Amino acid sequence: MLDDKIGRPLLIPQTFMRRFLFVAMISLAACSRQVTVETAPAAAVDVSLKVTNNTAQSVTLYVTYGGTELTLTSVAARSTEIVPVRGVPAGSTVRLRATLADGSKSYTREGVVLNGVFEWQVP
Repeated sequence: MLDDKIGRPLLIPQTFMRRFLFVAMISLAACSRQVTVETAPAAAVDVSLKVTNNTAQSVTLYVTYGGTELTLTSVAARSTEIVPVRGVPAGSTVRLRATLADGSKSYTREGVVLNGVFEWQVP
């Protein structure tokens, strides 16, 4: 590199170069460390619903537990599906609701005790 004013080489002080190299080596050492990230294992599902949808439309399934309504999934028209119910422990009493895709009608089942696989036919 040349000094613009008189055309002589620009000299970098030795202390500056040492500091620069020290910072560069520390940065490289800090960036090269390996980090392992692990996620928690998927929670085991203790209860499921075996839903048979006998309607001509798909239905969206909901379960109400502890005052909170959880959306589970949609089940296609005239089909049967096993749906895991996550976040609801076995032995819990819940309310089930299935709503037609167009929202025109809902089907409910109150006081359902979930243990293992609970079978529900809609309607």
